[in-house]
Amino acid sequence: MHETSRADMQALLDSQRKAYLAEGVVSLATRKDRIERAINVIKNNEKAFIAAMTEDFGHRSEHQSLFTDVAGSVGPLRHAQANLAKWSRPQKRKVGPFPLNLLGAKARVEYQPLGVVGVISPWNFPINLTFTPLAGILAAGNRCLIKPSEYTPATSAAMAQGFAAEFDADEIAVINGGPQTGSDFSSLAFDHLLFTGATNVARHVMRAASENLVPVTLELGGKSPVVVGRSADMDKTTDAIMAGKMLNAGQICLAPDYVFVPAERMSEFVASSQRAVAKMFPTLIDNPDYTSVVNQKHFDRINRYVEEAREKGAEIVEINPAGEDFRQQPHHKIPPTLVLEPTDDMAVMQEEIFGPVMPVKSYDVMDETISYINENPRPLGLYYFGSDASEEQHVLSHTTSGGVSVNDVVMHVAQEDLPFGGVGPSGMGSYHGFDGFKTFSHAKAIFTQSKINVAELAGLRPPYGKKMLKAVRQQMR
Repeated sequence: MHETSRADMQALLDSQRKAYLAEGVVSLATRKDRIERAINVIKNNEKAFIAAMTEDFGHRSEHQSLFTDVAGSVGPLRHAQANLAKWSRPQKRKVGPFPLNLLGAKARVEYQPLGVVGVISPWNFPINLTFTPLAGILAAGNRCLIKPSEYTPATSAAMAQGFAAEFDADEIAVINGGPQTGSDFSSLAFDHLLFTGATNVARHVMRAASENLVPVTLELGGKSPVVVGRSADMDKTTDAIMAGKMLNAGQICLAPDYVFVPAERMSEFVASSQRAVAKMFPTLIDNPDYTSVVNQKHFDRINRYVEEAREKGAEIVEINPAGEDFRQQPHHKIPPTLVLEPTDDMAVMQEEIFGPVMPVKSYDVMDETISYINENPRPLGLYYFGSDASEEQHVLSHTTSGGVSVNDVVMHVAQEDLPFGGVGPSGMGSYHGFDGFKTFSHAKAIFTQSKINVAELAGLRPPYGKKMLKAVRQQMR
C-alpha cells in the first residue's frame, strides 16, 4: 500500500492548526454546519460506502452496513447537533474558600476547543468508528486528521473522497497509508489523539504520543464475559447472545467473548443457541445477512483457535443449520462455533477472538464467575442475564468493566447519553454524547474576583495578623 510521508502529514497538521488559530472563537453556527456536512458525507456516499465495505470484507451484509455504519453514524452526529448549545454553556461553580466566596466573587468553567484532533480508526466498523467520534470532535469546535485502517482500503479511499467533497483540508482531512503511515501519524503533535483498535498496537501508539505529551483516548477491546444466571430466560438469552456474536461475524470490540452458564443448564444453553442461530440464519454460506471474516489472516487465526481447543480436549459444537461445506466457499465465512469447557491454556481463552467462536464454561456458584473475571484483564463490556436483582447487583458491584448491558449484549454502546470507553487494558478515556464533547474540549477554569479587595480586608496579604489567623481558623473548621 502507498505510504503517506511524515512531511506531508506534518504539513496538513500545521495547516489545520494555523487555520484553527486564525479562526478564533468557533461559533455554534460553524460547529453545527460542520456536523451537518459530516452527515452529508454519509448520506451522499451511502451506496459507495456500503459497496466499499462489501469489497473489503469479501462479503459483508449490506443491511448490517446500513444499520451499523450508515444510520449508526448519523445518530450520534444528530444528537450532538441537537444538544450542542446546552453542552457549550458556561457552568457556574461554587467559590471558596472563605472569605474569597464573599462579596461577589464568581467561578465558572468554559469549554473551548483543543485544536487539532487525530483519529486512528479501525477496520471492523470503518465508517461508524470514524464518524461517531467526529460528533464530539466537531461539537467541541476542533479540526481533525483521520487515519483509517489499511485493512479496508476501498472504504478508506471512499471516505477520503467523501470528506474532500464537503470539507477543506484545513478542517478535516483523511490520510491513507499502511503501517508506516500509521506509525508516523501517531507520532505527530496533535492536541489529542483517539485510537480505536488492538491493545498491542495501542501500546505503540501511546508510546509515540508520549514523546509530544499528546493526551490519548484509547478504545480497545479484550475478552468481554457473559454471565448467565440461573434465573435467566434461556431462549431470550441465547437470542441476544448469538445475535451479538454473529453480528459482523463477531468482529466487534464489544462482542460477547465467552459465556458462563450454570452447570445444570449447559445442554439447554447449547440447544437454545442452535435454535437461535437456525432462526436467524437458516443458511450461512450464501446468506446475504451473514458477514465474512475480513481476510485470510484472521480466518486462519480463528480456525487455529478452534483446532487447538479440539486437540486439547474441548468439545466443539459447530452450529451449521443447513449442513453446508465451508471448505467450498468464495469468501472467509466461519460458522458460529461453541467451544465447551475450554481450559485456560487454550488460545481461545487467552486472546480476544474477534470472530464467531464462543467458549462456554460451566459454573456451580456465582462467585466462581466473579473470581474468574477479576483474575483476568478488565474487559470493555460485561453482560449479565437473569431476573434476580440481588444477583445482578452482586455481579455488577464486584466486577469492573468499561460498560455493562443487562439482559442484552453490546447495546450500551448505542446509548448516546452513556460514556463509551474501557478500563485498564480495555481502554483509556471515553466518548459519546456529552462525555465525548468533554473529552475533546478543554475545560477552562475561570475565577472573577469581586470589585472589593477581599484578600486585603481579610488580612490575607502581608503584613499578616489577627485577621489572617481568624480566616485560617475558619477554613480549618
